[in-house]
Amino acid sequence: MDYRLMTIPDIIRNMQQILVIHGGDAFETHEEYIRSLEGMEISLERMKQQNWKSNLQKDLGEQYEVFTPKFPNAQNARYEEWKIIFEKVLPLLDENSILIGHSLGGIFLAKYLSENEIRKSLKATFLISAPYSTPDHEPIVDFTLNTSLSDTGNTGDGIYIYHSKDDIVVPYEDAEIYKRELPNAVLEVFEDRGHFNQDHFPELVEAIKEL
Repeated sequence: MDYRLMTIPDIIRNMQQILVIHGGDAFETHEEYIRSLEGMEISLERMKQQNWKSNLQKDLGEQYEVFTPKFPNAQNARYEEWKIIFEKVLPLLDENSILIGHSLGGIFLAKYLSENEIRKSLKATFLISAPYSTPDHEPIVDFTLNTSLSDTGNTGDGIYIYHSKDDIVVPYEDAEIYKRELPNAVLEVFEDRGHFNQDHFPELVEAIKEL
């Protein structure tokens, strides 16, 4: 390809686009939400802290374009509100984009993909520390999965499930349930990453580059 003939928009369109959906909390009642706020520990150091999501663009390099939109009310999230924003973002993405969901963002993707058809092709989908929630299994308000994951449609070349055995936020058993529900998914098991709140995520960077 003769790059001298390419315009700046052409070059941008040839970047691998990645959409990262962050985590959050969901509460059954406003009172539960208030109690959570009252029990929250505030740290100035944590306010300055970066994580792998904010560093992913730098770690992947300029051949990639990473988007990390802020979804509504992350501290007291509602699926329907996130769905509205997600469906505004989807048409803006190129074909063969990569979707990544961390924690609540992971079950959001699992739920959306099992209930809706994405007509645009995807390259891959990553579920990182995603909780598994059904009406009979620790329901998470309206993020609860009501449709069999066997109905999950377009996920690109596959689903990649990342979970650490020492995660104290989302139990490792949830990853095993996802794997049973999605037998063709790739399960990557870690021993000491907790809820994946570290500054960098080299294994994810490598996996994306190998797609």
